Amino acid sequence: MDIKERIDTLRRELNEHNHNYYVLNMPTISDREFDIKMKELEALEREHPEYYDELSPTQRVGSDLTKGFEHVTHERPMMSLANTYSIGEVDEWGARMDRALEGEEYNIVGELKFDGTSISLIYRHGRLVRAVTRGDGTQGDDVTANIKTIKSIPLQLMPGDWPDDFEIRGEILMPWEVFEQLNKERAYNEEPLFANPRNAASGTLKMQDSREVARRRLDARFYYLLSDNLPCDNHYDNMQAAARWGFKVSKAMKLMHTLSDIDDYIHYWDEHRKELPVATDGLVFKINNIRQQVSLGYRAKSPRWAVAFKFNPERACTPLRFVSFETGRMGIVTPVANLEPVQLSGTIVKRASLHNEDIMVDLDIHEGDSLYVEKAGEIIPQITGVDTTQRKPGAAKVEFVKTCPVCGTPLKRAEGESAWYCPNKEGCRPQITGKIEHFCARRMMDIDGIGEETAELLYAAGLVRRIGDLYHLKESDLAGLERMGEKMAQRIIKGIDESRQVPFERVLYALSIPNVGETTAKRIARVVKSLDALEAMSLEELTAIPDVGPIIAASIYDYLREPSNMENIRDLREAGLQLAVSADKMEATGNVLEGKSIVISGTFARHSRDEYKDIIMAQGGKNVGSISKKTSFVLAGENMGPAKREKCQQLNIPMISEEEFLAMISAPAEDERVEDAKTSEGEERIDSVPAEDANPNEDWMDEWINGWKK
Repeated sequence: MDIKERIDTLRRELNEHNHNYYVLNMPTISDREFDIKMKELEALEREHPEYYDELSPTQRVGSDLTKGFEHVTHERPMMSLANTYSIGEVDEWGARMDRALEGEEYNIVGELKFDGTSISLIYRHGRLVRAVTRGDGTQGDDVTANIKTIKSIPLQLMPGDWPDDFEIRGEILMPWEVFEQLNKERAYNEEPLFANPRNAASGTLKMQDSREVARRRLDARFYYLLSDNLPCDNHYDNMQAAARWGFKVSKAMKLMHTLSDIDDYIHYWDEHRKELPVATDGLVFKINNIRQQVSLGYRAKSPRWAVAFKFNPERACTPLRFVSFETGRMGIVTPVANLEPVQLSGTIVKRASLHNEDIMVDLDIHEGDSLYVEKAGEIIPQITGVDTTQRKPGAAKVEFVKTCPVCGTPLKRAEGESAWYCPNKEGCRPQITGKIEHFCARRMMDIDGIGEETAELLYAAGLVRRIGDLYHLKESDLAGLERMGEKMAQRIIKGIDESRQVPFERVLYALSIPNVGETTAKRIARVVKSLDALEAMSLEELTAIPDVGPIIAASIYDYLREPSNMENIRDLREAGLQLAVSADKMEATGNVLEGKSIVISGTFARHSRDEYKDIIMAQGGKNVGSISKKTSFVLAGENMGPAKREKCQQLNIPMISEEEFLAMISAPAEDERVEDAKTSEGEERIDSVPAEDANPNEDWMDEWINGWKK
């Protein structure tokens, strides 16, 4: 391979890995492997400047820009740090600082490198006004609404000597405890597990529902203060000031004077980081004096005055006892390595998922092999390799099973998919009991008393073979079961009876339709309104539902036409479950926004942006992402971007506040008036909506908007 070919290959691979990491939150290689590829590309580009490309991965920071959030340009670029992996490399950096500062005295600040997602917060007059992700380093996503849900982030600063206008940077983190609970929920729902708290935090911060963000209890740590009027002339004292103002600044931050201090700091935290409640993946060392930082300057993508030291992942080698194969609720068969117990990061590891056949083939595992297990700051143990030097002669290769380990049915594999599944949905015990347990869970039908053990008990007794059977149960059926007392039986029957009032969107989620999770079920319910309507839809009509692509549409279509599912739904209908959106929710919809193209911008108090999109759609309107002459109006929340505001003024597009919008869709009675609507500058839009035009089925809104334009 010639030089140009190698450069092109590295650029292509690094761009792909950036996308996996920042956009999909599903990295496929380790940080170290990524850095090795990046350093190779940097070296080749230095040696061959004739192949310079301004779009090379070396010229930018990986992007996490996501559709659905307003993009905001950073006031100051958010750069990454150069990485080192040994004390010797850190000492070399220290020697370069000596030479660059030409013998001038300096101090170094050591701090923990928290493994989360980067954030920039803007404060004016002591109040939080904007929160922006790092994005591509030049611009990021405005996630202010979600950041406000994090209790460790101050919205209003405590009295102090803070500047009127400043930026503070840090990491949004998911504590280990929350991460473990979240993955338990995802495992239960047979959703892909988050590999580590960093990916979980990043994914959470990009959610459209701020309430769900709040439920996940994110945390934060701050490490850098920027302003034209900093309180101190050095980094350490600035961060101590930030701590006094109410920011969560790590107490591990330390002021150091010699390379020996740095080495001691590395040795200490390489061991004690395992005791922290949040994930770290290294340390950061910075020149303390701000003037010296400015003098040392920057490279293309990182400051010269700072360096990161990355911890080596904690790794152990332990013998494989056997590989088990486990069938889940949706029929997917997962291989699991059962290991001789080994301690990693303070916990005993006995099992580690091998995920699917493709990964098993890549690892080339044989019976009795010694396997490398890593956590590397991740709480989920991962098998990363095999010590082939310990392999016994003649050891047989571990093969993926061809039949279901429970019911013996030959497995199938969908084209383009990595997972094998058992197609015996009606006769495979773990699929049936898993669906019963899922149906009864709190966020589905909330039937108290039926968990994993009770679901197995009901199945073994022949009482429940599909979820519709639950509604035929009587107290007398339960009374004679093992570990089932009278009170428990009464509690279960009461829960089954009360589940008849659970709203349609939760019933839809509880059905265990492949690929239909909680959010998708809500969206489908709001659009389709009833199971009858859903059953009547063609594949093309299903695909037209927002956020329902061809795969989900096919899953729904096939599920609703499978005879056993049709029979099950018939039982649920006869049992009186809510298989349509309730009347009060039906009344909330209409055609008030028929034919209107609406842009949503900013943050809101009454509903999330995602909820407003649903409301617009339910009222016949169309959500559009950018402002043009065809835009009917902008639903403008707090912190609307100046660029969008300016474009509205240029094109004479109305900006409707949250309260005005809610009044607009509430279909006012004939004798009501819409209060005077003002722009943010106080300009008059229109005095009132005439009473004779207050019917939402007529043209009153067009006249209101046209009146604003005049």
